[in-house]
Order: sequence, then structure tokens, then C-alpha cells
Amino acid sequence: MRTVFLGTSEFAAAVLERLAASEHRPALALSRPDRPQGRGRRVASPAVAERARSLGIALEQPGSVNEPSVTARIAEAQPDAVVVCAFGALIKEPLLSAHELLNVHPSLLPRWRGAAPIERAIMAGDERTGVSIMRLTAGLDSGPVCLTAAEPIAPEDTYGSLAKRLQETGGELLVRTLDLIVAEERPAFAEQDEAGVTYAEKIGAEDRLLDPARAASELERVVRALHPHIGARVALADGTLLGVHRARVAEIQPIDGARSEEGAPAGLHQPGVGVTADAGRLLLVCRAGTLELLEVQPPGGRPMDAAAYLRGHAS
Repeated sequence: MRTVFLGTSEFAAAVLERLAASEHRPALALSRPDRPQGRGRRVASPAVAERARSLGIALEQPGSVNEPSVTARIAEAQPDAVVVCAFGALIKEPLLSAHELLNVHPSLLPRWRGAAPIERAIMAGDERTGVSIMRLTAGLDSGPVCLTAAEPIAPEDTYGSLAKRLQETGGELLVRTLDLIVAEERPAFAEQDEAGVTYAEKIGAEDRLLDPARAASELERVVRALHPHIGARVALADGTLLGVHRARVAEIQPIDGARSEEGAPAGLHQPGVGVTADAGRLLLVCRAGTLELLEVQPPGGRPMDAAAYLRGHAS
């Protein structure tokens, strides 16, 4: 089957690589334009653009995929299907109706439509997520779904570990879908149940900040959900934002057998105190429970374990 692929992220690049190794190798890949990335703001290509070049696939990086010249370029490739995965830009008519558009979405739709489904699933404490193959429509991930595959979320999963499994599942599920279409065993598309819709909003600055007004168990999930690609942060007493790469809900021994009402040791760590050091550990005392910060990153510095950070910042 002749295909064209639209994608941007590392997740999409992995799906592209699996598609390229199949009988449905794309004749053309489209990605977003190069842009400044990272702390140095060095101009770099999206992961899909880099992967397409390495695979020898023709590549376009238009400012808008909806420009007439771009839709004409896609038509020239004569695709039987256009595959979309984490493209990150709105696709409009007439492109929506010109081809069969199949979207690879990393959630079990209708749960977690939107930009950050993997992160939001971990943050919410979901026990499972998955991948859905759906027909792209004008709505936000609202099109009918033909195939899904579930994936459990382990208690220790980070974005990195879960995304790796989901991108492998997504590539296999996409190839299976295309194989069925070629074999004239086209899977049936079913409309999504609107009663089960949740939205995975894009991760913003407020999502990254570990707020001690929340429970420690919630914040531990935030740290895992944002590692390693975005990163959580915690505010110190002087306003410094300290990056947090690894954390766990702490087992804190009470002082003289006493505990405060919210579960923090009475007389030492009271709820809402924030970041403190205790017995060589870096702790965030929360509304409910205490979060131990295991690996942190000071502004402009490198990641380090909490003990090394404390040694370097001893008063």
C-alpha cells in the first residue's frame, strides 16, 4: 500500500521507522519546520525529519500542511492512505477529505484525547492505557476507531519507559491495520462513546511545578509523567526552581511517636513547609505525605542525586 506519513515527535519517528520496514513504506514524509530547541536554543529538526532523512524517505517541512502546494505534493505521491502520528498541527479541508487519513493515537480513546495522553494517563494514576488507530476528522481525536491495543501502566513507569512500549505497539498496530486493508479485510470503524471522553491538555508551566498543597502520591506521578522529556520542578524558599528527575513517597518515622494530622512528623515537618533537608535526604513536605526528591538538577547545572546536591549546598 502506498502511504504518506505526517509526524513530528520522537514517538512518531519510531512509528515511522516501523512503517518504513513494512510493505507500506511511505513515499513521502511531512514534518514541522526546524526550530530552536533546548537550553542553547540551537535550531534543530524534529525527530521525524531526522528519521526520514536517515531512512532515505522524501521529506517536506512546510509551514502549513494545508497550503495548496503541500496538498498537491501529497496528491503527487498517490497515497492509498495518509498516516498521521503526533503531527502537532491542525489538518483542515480539503486534505481531510482528499485521502483516507489514519491517526495513531497513544491512548484508549475516548479517554485522553489531545496533546499529552501519555503524561496525563500517568498523572491520573490510570492502571492502563494503549494505542488507538482512528480515522482523522475535523474534531480533536474524535474520529471513529478501528483497532486498539491496551498496555498496563506499571507503578514505576515514567513517560520514557511507557512511551517506548506504546510506540512499538503503535507501529505494529498501524502495520496490522494496513495489512488488513490490503487483504480486503478492512476493520470496522466504530464511533467513540462521548460519555467516556477526557482531554489530555498540553503540559504547561503550572503542570511542571510540584505544589506541596497536593498529596505526595500525586506529585510522585507528576515526576514520572514528565521524565525525561519535560521535567518537573519544585520551588525553593528563595524562589529558585529546582528540577526533579526522580522521587518517591517517603517513609518518614514520627518524632516521639507523634504525627501531625496530615501525616507529616509532628514538630519537624509540618504540611505546607515545602522543601527541607532531613538526615541527608531532600524532602518536600506536602498536604498529605512527604515526597523524597532522589535526583535533582539545579538551574544551569547537571542532574545529581540528592545527597550530592545537599553536600554542594550545605549552609
